[in-house]
Amino acid sequence: MKRTIQFALLSSTMLAGAATAQTTLTIESWRNDDLQIWQQTIIPAFEAAHPDIKVVFSPSAPAEYNAVLNSKLDAGSAGDLITCRPFDASLELFNKGSLADLTDLPAMANFSDVAKSAWQTDDGSATFCVPMASVIHGFIYNKTAFEELGLTPPKTVDEFYSVLDAIKADGNYIPMAMGTADQWEAATMAYQNIGPTYWKGEEGRRALIAGEQKLTEEGWVEPFRQLARWKDYLGDGFEAQTYPDSQNLFTLGRAAIYPAGSWEIGVFTPQIDGAFEMGAFAPPVAAEGDTCYISDHTDIALGLNAASPNAEAARTFLEWTGSPEFATLYANALPGFFSLNSTPVEMTDPLAQDFVSWRSSCEPTIRSTYQILSRGTPNLENETWNASANVIRGTETPEAAAERLQSGLASWYEPQK
Repeated sequence: MKRTIQFALLSSTMLAGAATAQTTLTIESWRNDDLQIWQQTIIPAFEAAHPDIKVVFSPSAPAEYNAVLNSKLDAGSAGDLITCRPFDASLELFNKGSLADLTDLPAMANFSDVAKSAWQTDDGSATFCVPMASVIHGFIYNKTAFEELGLTPPKTVDEFYSVLDAIKADGNYIPMAMGTADQWEAATMAYQNIGPTYWKGEEGRRALIAGEQKLTEEGWVEPFRQLARWKDYLGDGFEAQTYPDSQNLFTLGRAAIYPAGSWEIGVFTPQIDGAFEMGAFAPPVAAEGDTCYISDHTDIALGLNAASPNAEAARTFLEWTGSPEFATLYANALPGFFSLNSTPVEMTDPLAQDFVSWRSSCEPTIRSTYQILSRGTPNLENETWNASANVIRGTETPEAAAERLQSGLASWYEPQK
């Protein structure tokens, strides 16, 4: 009898354990500022539908992510799911065998070829990360300041400078909050923001990759000429102004316009906390009636560690990541990160609505340096940071900056030789 009872207890314990057995998935990411959103919103929604799968979001510091991730992958200690940067960094991981091929994942049907292009092989034959979101470039402005000065958001380049001149003449606000100390923002929020207007978005970007255009041609030099004009509107000491300095100037109400990426929405809104209302306007066109272009840059995706022991559960999570449910959750939890899912997503944040509305009237493109053109040395992306900052500071002419970038690209990229 005693042995029978012991066996029954053992059996019931084993059954209870089986009933609560869970697979634990770990997500590697550089988005450490998203930790609470994943823990409180995204993961609970998935786990409610999949109680047998537990998910842990385990981010690294953004600047350290690539090195940390590569070390973990080499050591065999990386998580099951890998947050993917766009283009070459993730393509390199796929080519090394670190990311699994997800081409056959059914949810991939929910994304356009453009949405998937940042996480595909050059020939498009394999897709290795599920697209999550893009960011859009433009200008965020202080609506209160504009109303005080009787200004309306500019649509053309001439109107843009008229607005800047009026703000400068009034003297109560710095016209634009941007510095050049960190360099990257001079390229990302300035050159890549307004540049597509001049090189005609995808037409120019693809022509550069094909070797059919050069960086010394008018469409690529004119954006630098525009940046050279910005110097007069950035306020005293902008040369030593860091990215956080610029953010603070705007959120404290001291600057009227902020050349922006949409990711700032989630940062600015709680900091401003109703002190003033924000609006956004798209990069101005050269002349009324011209085609509008925006940088709608594929930014973040999620892939599968090819060595994951939990591949089946990980693919279940990735299938959910490609769903309209995830797209709606993510876009509203992180306003300014716009869904790449083909299913339209309704967003509640008014500033995010401003940015995403441009998709209906402007031609989208991605940052010109991200695909293929920064694989060699000198790296075109990093060189564009420096060139943009130099042009704004006035230490390099637009023509000299363009010549230097072209020379560097032609030194290693065969189609440009």
